[in-house]
Amino acid sequence: MHELYYIIFLPLVAGIVLFAFPERIKVIKGIIALIFTGITFFFSLKLFSVSEKIINLDLFSAYFNEGTLLNNILQGANRFSRFNIDNLSKFITLAIGFFGLVIIVYSLSYISKSMQIKNYYPYFLITLGLSAGAVLTDNLLFFITSWGILGLTLYKLIKRYNEESSSAAKKTLILICASDGIMILGIGIIWKVYGTFTISELTIPTTYPIPVVAFFALLTGSFTKAGAFPFHTWVPDYTKSAPASSSAYLPASLDKLLGIYFLARICTDMFTLNQWITFLLLLLGVMTIIFAVMMTLIQHNYKKLLGYDAVSQVGYMVLGLGLGTPLGIAGGLFHMINSALFNSGLFLSAGGVEKRTGKENLDDLGGLSKSMPITFISALVCALAISGVPPLNGFASKWIIYQGIIDFGKEPGIASQLWIVWLGLAVLGSALTMASLIKFITGIFLGRKRDELKGIKEVSVLMWLPNIIIAILCIGFGVFASAFVVPKLIMPITGELSYIGIWDSTSVAILILVSILLGILIYLIGNIKNFRTEDSFIGGEKSRDESGFSVFEFYKTIRNYKLFSFIYELAEQKWFDIYEISKKLTFGITGLLSGGQKAKGMEHGV
Repeated sequence: MHELYYIIFLPLVAGIVLFAFPERIKVIKGIIALIFTGITFFFSLKLFSVSEKIINLDLFSAYFNEGTLLNNILQGANRFSRFNIDNLSKFITLAIGFFGLVIIVYSLSYISKSMQIKNYYPYFLITLGLSAGAVLTDNLLFFITSWGILGLTLYKLIKRYNEESSSAAKKTLILICASDGIMILGIGIIWKVYGTFTISELTIPTTYPIPVVAFFALLTGSFTKAGAFPFHTWVPDYTKSAPASSSAYLPASLDKLLGIYFLARICTDMFTLNQWITFLLLLLGVMTIIFAVMMTLIQHNYKKLLGYDAVSQVGYMVLGLGLGTPLGIAGGLFHMINSALFNSGLFLSAGGVEKRTGKENLDDLGGLSKSMPITFISALVCALAISGVPPLNGFASKWIIYQGIIDFGKEPGIASQLWIVWLGLAVLGSALTMASLIKFITGIFLGRKRDELKGIKEVSVLMWLPNIIIAILCIGFGVFASAFVVPKLIMPITGELSYIGIWDSTSVAILILVSILLGILIYLIGNIKNFRTEDSFIGGEKSRDESGFSVFEFYKTIRNYKLFSFIYELAEQKWFDIYEISKKLTFGITGLLSGGQKAKGMEHGV
């Protein structure tokens, strides 16, 4: 299996070697990173065609003389080099390779010499190799090692040029590392009780307290990496401060793929879930959807808005996988890849706007659709996709999840009896997502263009080409969902699916296209030249000036509504931020203990 060497170890070694190259030749480092990323993607394609198998990889020990110290060390390492090449790991590995390739192409133009982020390309390659390693390994120790180092590369791929961005980087590192420590506890429990680190050998019932503790320890790591409630708060802070390419590469795609991949492993392979854990997963899923999307509605920084939208989409994946039915799992995994597509596309579009204008707030933008038409079109497609508008991919995966929820309602248990609640909140979340993305698209691309934005031009081909590729896939994955994507990519993982309703994505796409063409035809048949144009009047006086409009007026009513206002105030005070709560609790306990020690010292005359 030479593919594994090229997919895991080649980018890892290449990334380490690139540290030796000086930063002044960043372009050359980028080209080298592009070459190795392309090789990785090529071999991930080859791996996708390989039949399912479990292999033990010899980590170079055969190339050294027997009995030598290095040979003995590598022989010991070989015990942990067991890899599971199944349909799930092949699918995720292919997605990792694809997103690595499109984002490295984008980075060649986006990452400039003036951008204050050192060794971007080495960390990019290391992240690529370790992500594939975490997905393909069948050993929990190899997994947690790769997973843990990825927390460091996540930290290093954010520029720390001011106090706010430094704080976001520190928060990300602490939350990720804390969750990794909790995962180690879960792995330790599994080893102690079951005596193995091999993932494929585990089928753990959650009927006893100790296995339940192990499950929640691993669930914490999965939720933190994917960005699910309540461990999600690092994502919007990270996306606000990080380069757009880093946000697209990690929170929007690779971290989401890894987190949901591991959630699928622990929910469908490693553990058998009881009804109360299922109930909790569904509850956390809808809470992730609603809480995050409500926060998008009040954001003015468009990168932070997209960060909350990325979090909200994770809720649908948790909801699907939490159902535990074939339809639910299929919908969750399909939405995982779809979300990685349209979220990364939105971040890349946002990066283009930021690079051309230097602005990050929606208040300072508007009217860029004519200046940046390719960026606008690709962002619009991704925005419609994330909102669940047919026939795009977001609608296709959400539709399967909705069907999975309805089908789940036939089963016994408290979680299934509340199926209408899960369905209603999921649909509401989709509607609110559309509202937030209308704000994003309108605030940046529509409306009146400001005078300072008159000279703005479209980004270079290296930046708009990845956007177009992602937009085309958002369309293709929706139009051909039932005919190709689900049968060829998802069903090999979940098995055959039995839909409870009639659904043919290609027919839906044709009907929508016919409706659009009829609308255009009716519009053109009308005598559109006879529209009357008059001057506008303000206070009885003619006004020939163009009038702009604020995209935020509607959203202010949401912010000022009494119930929502109270919740938003709590959110601004960090009441829902587990990082801030933990920090205050830690400082409070430390202060209490230090105060007690001080008082004790005074009693003894110290």
